[in-house]
Amino acid sequence: MLTRKQHELLLFINRHLNETGVSPSFDEMKDALNLKSKSGIHRLITGLEERGFIRRLAHRARALEVVRLPEEVGVRRGEGGGRAGFSPNVIRGDFKSALPGAAVSSEAEVVQLPLYGRIAAGTPIEALRDHSNTIDVPAALLGRGDYYALKVDGDSMINAGILDGDTVLIERCQTAENGTIIVALVDNNEVTLKRLRRKGDSVALEPANPTYEIRIFGPDRVKIQGRLIGLMRHY
Repeated sequence: MLTRKQHELLLFINRHLNETGVSPSFDEMKDALNLKSKSGIHRLITGLEERGFIRRLAHRARALEVVRLPEEVGVRRGEGGGRAGFSPNVIRGDFKSALPGAAVSSEAEVVQLPLYGRIAAGTPIEALRDHSNTIDVPAALLGRGDYYALKVDGDSMINAGILDGDTVLIERCQTAENGTIIVALVDNNEVTLKRLRRKGDSVALEPANPTYEIRIFGPDRVKIQGRLIGLMRHY
């Protein structure tokens, strides 16, 4: 059984790792939980580690790995320690208002997000939308932004734990920090899920699979249509 603050910190660390590929700093964790000192974060991390939810990675500064999430989130890990995904089970909570673009269930525990089709080259994101197709997502995984879900097509992000057939949860945005996994619209035509890298005026879309090449574009050729905040997987 986790305390409320342990639960909040675990979800924040997991979300930060998904979005940036690195662990949050102690200051970021302190601010996210509205704590006054970092000593509280140290105690929470120790508690999570003792309960087997996270592990500290040796010889790497501020490096944490999420081993598992609470059972209500349904996360499992593969034998190699990587993310095996989670199914959309209900997280209990007090969610008082609906998110823009999403309908909250009568029990206010899950959110219905519009489910777009598979990301495929040559298909603008809006063309993928099926207005009759939605997916239930635990409301605790989402903030107060505008969200949608996408089916993943292919294995270009497999080393980031994103597999063919996964459903990724995307927050709509037009800007993102370096290292963030984004939904990118290239040349107003092709939509792709890749990690964002900027250097000078160049924009690189980086796969997480060595068999795929990094693609580099001018700044006017790439538009950000959202950032990854989580994924769901059914077995």
